[in-house]
Amino acid sequence: MPKRRGHGEGTVYQRPDGRWTAQITVGIDHEGKQRRLTLYGKSKKEVLEKLTQALYQQQNGGFIEPSKITVEQWLNRWLTDYAKPHLRQSTWESYETVLRLHVIPTLGSIPLKKLQPADIQRLYASKLESGLSPTRVRYIHVVLHEAMSQARESGLLLQNPTEAAKPPRHPKKKVQPLNPEQVKRFLETAKQDPLYPAFLLALGTGLRRGEILGLRWQDLDLQKGILQVRQSLIRTREGLKFEEPKTEKSRRQIPLPPSVVAALKRHKAWVNQNKLILGPDYEDHDLVFPVENGRPRDPKGFAEYFNRLLDKAGLPHIRLHDLRHTHATLLLLEGVHPKVVQERLGHSTVSITLDIYSHILPGLQEKAAERIDGLLQPKENPSPKEGTIK
Repeated sequence: MPKRRGHGEGTVYQRPDGRWTAQITVGIDHEGKQRRLTLYGKSKKEVLEKLTQALYQQQNGGFIEPSKITVEQWLNRWLTDYAKPHLRQSTWESYETVLRLHVIPTLGSIPLKKLQPADIQRLYASKLESGLSPTRVRYIHVVLHEAMSQARESGLLLQNPTEAAKPPRHPKKKVQPLNPEQVKRFLETAKQDPLYPAFLLALGTGLRRGEILGLRWQDLDLQKGILQVRQSLIRTREGLKFEEPKTEKSRRQIPLPPSVVAALKRHKAWVNQNKLILGPDYEDHDLVFPVENGRPRDPKGFAEYFNRLLDKAGLPHIRLHDLRHTHATLLLLEGVHPKVVQERLGHSTVSITLDIYSHILPGLQEKAAERIDGLLQPKENPSPKEGTIK
């Protein structure tokens, strides 16, 4: 039975399928009958929060009848009320940017209830035609799908129109690792550079750029040779910001190669000396790779610094992220189990690791064939000497 609440407070009840439902009167139709807005939630608490929000908007003039809500109005509401409280700041900013630049200008004026899969499909086609990459168009699809899923759960749509739209196929990620000879040349060039330990760390652990720049001395145990990934440095609209890892797999412990430990110990002595020289002008954030005055190092500037070292070494330009790919590729070529590589990189599943580095699997298959052949073929016994009694 629906639970009766005070006049104008809506109705809340649980459906036979276990979901909770709330209803609120939002107006009168042309026949004089009440129009009702239906809200859905997985729990009573969730649906009550949605009901409270709808009542507040209705009482403060921010409520729009469901039939009149446009795509733009819904997307802005979804960003503010649903996405922002649950997403990391950097992710929310990315969602807001993609909707503002690529979706709202094309679909924003369409009434939400009239949005069709064909409208969305035309959006994808026009974006591809304008030169946007398939990866970026797929990202538009991901964000729009989330927003429309929430509209359906909130009772504003009967179906999610993005379900029937087909984004472009996911292009294979292009991995550009350095080969062993190039790694040697790069490290020899960077040997005397103050940031040499940072690049050695990238090659020795596969850390992401933000993880390197967010690394603190408290995250390192140089005696045991262990590193803990606990935060990343990112750039947001408000400036540089530290964020915790997105997933439990990203929050990981990595054993360090002895050469990396030795380089970090020397680097720590240099950082401490710099602290003494600058004294009160040093802004201590406990960072391993800050700028000279102790403040966080800008990720973009770090990548540009890396490119200058590549030029100096006479190597082709690759992304800083490709040092992470280099780490993984070299380990796999050395026969390290993919599960170990996955754990070092912080991938959520080993299938992600295998998918990214599938380009080297044929070579591993050949090595495997050679190894099994060595086990299957017994060593030939030397011929018995003539006259030997058997």
